[in-house]
Amino acid sequence: MAFEVFAITTAFVLGLLARQIALPPLVGFLVAGFTINAIGPSFGLPLETGPILEHLAHLGVLLLLFTVGLKLKLKQIGELHVLGGSLLHFLGSIIVFTPIMRFLFTDTWMTALVLAIALGFSSTVLAAKILESKREMGNFHGRAAIGILIIQDIIALVVLAIFSGKVPGPWALLIFATPLLRPLLYKVLDLAGHDEVLVLCGMLLSLVVGGVGFELIGLKGEIGALVMGLLLSGHTKASELSKSLWALKEVFLVGFFLSIGMSGMPDWGAVWFAVMLGLLLPLKGIMFFFLLLAFKLRARTSFLTALSLTAYSEFGLIVAAGIPAAESFLVPLAIAVSVSFVVAAPLNRMAHPLFERFETQLTRFERKTRHPDEQPKNLGDADVIIFGMGRTGTAAYLEVEQNGYKPVGLDADAYAMERHIEVGRNVIFADAEDSSFWSAVSLDQVKAAILAMDDLEAKVIAARMLRKKGFNGPIVSHTLYVEQAEAIAEAGADQTLLTMQEAGRSLAGHAIGVISEEQETA
Repeated sequence: MAFEVFAITTAFVLGLLARQIALPPLVGFLVAGFTINAIGPSFGLPLETGPILEHLAHLGVLLLLFTVGLKLKLKQIGELHVLGGSLLHFLGSIIVFTPIMRFLFTDTWMTALVLAIALGFSSTVLAAKILESKREMGNFHGRAAIGILIIQDIIALVVLAIFSGKVPGPWALLIFATPLLRPLLYKVLDLAGHDEVLVLCGMLLSLVVGGVGFELIGLKGEIGALVMGLLLSGHTKASELSKSLWALKEVFLVGFFLSIGMSGMPDWGAVWFAVMLGLLLPLKGIMFFFLLLAFKLRARTSFLTALSLTAYSEFGLIVAAGIPAAESFLVPLAIAVSVSFVVAAPLNRMAHPLFERFETQLTRFERKTRHPDEQPKNLGDADVIIFGMGRTGTAAYLEVEQNGYKPVGLDADAYAMERHIEVGRNVIFADAEDSSFWSAVSLDQVKAAILAMDDLEAKVIAARMLRKKGFNGPIVSHTLYVEQAEAIAEAGADQTLLTMQEAGRSLAGHAIGVISEEQETA
């Protein structure tokens, strides 16, 4: 228990400290890993605790990839900017990093090539964690980033197979038969209900069927977990399943970030390696930015996508560990990955303000053409605007429509927009955090605005920009917490309802109504 007590305490203290200085807790967890590695032996902690932590970290990665798969659509992986961007960036990374590695850190071109390949990948765990925490996994740039990461993970598996000589056997072809499992998986999910059995169902599918099952046929468990999530992404309970696994996944991922920090104590050579790679880190983002612009994406989408991919990958460590030519660089690579996390995490937290600050300079590079992520300029004859068309936004839309008004729903998830359009709702692709939307859109006919998004920052920006545009109508929002309600009100909202309190009042109102009806008929 000594290791567990020390690890949990250190992770909590440093994670809490990171939060107090406006950094993501994962930065604190990384520092905690280095701290444990540095001073743990002086407390007599046993060395055999390492594999336990690595096992927990592996479970966290599998659960994360499973939940990512639950939010994916196959067609987004095949989109031109995803497939082309990922392949061209990987090729460009090899061309750029190989000579740098050769002349600065190694005497052999083969080792330099392997290191360049390892550095060509971006962190799936960090990007997914940040996008999820900002509720941007379903946004256009979030889907683009996750699609690129999936292509990169597939490339990593191919690289491992080539360099290690462990080519998947014929059983690996069973991956093409996995769609046949969908009806059975749907049935299992239907029977799982909504309680702890649903959580166990998610663990079974991600860790056992996906993780262990795919390893048995010669494929990586990470790909198996992702595929299982992808197969279930069309089920009506996919979102509920993802939310049910959230807390469990978060706890296990603490183990992942601790293990990155504990991967080894750096010497001066490793520090020099990490510092140089930290200075080269912007190259990853710059390459992604211009590649995505070349595929006709707007500057904002390209910037946000590129920034979320600007971190060295934990998968690069797996590649280096599996190839003998790069094994001696495993600890320096781990330090470099950790440094990239520390740099990338706070930058991603400030991604929207950063773009606003440099918008004029960045938009100069946009192609003068039709962009697939174009923002609307005209809301038609709508008189009520609803930001966010999830369950809350959809309910608000239907209520507004039933009362004789003409609502328009705005959602940054293009696939969600398509689903609403299919059933006849007036929903437009738009992102409330996008300055170009606010600079172009006309609100002349809008009488009221409803903020139904999940993310607090998006609500604050929407309320502030509505008032800045001269909108004088009522702005109504919802939230779970009093302190968030105050922030939204300060931004310009007239009324911010506390979701749980309103649900309680609604239930009480229905109960009182039934009592009154029974008394009248008695």
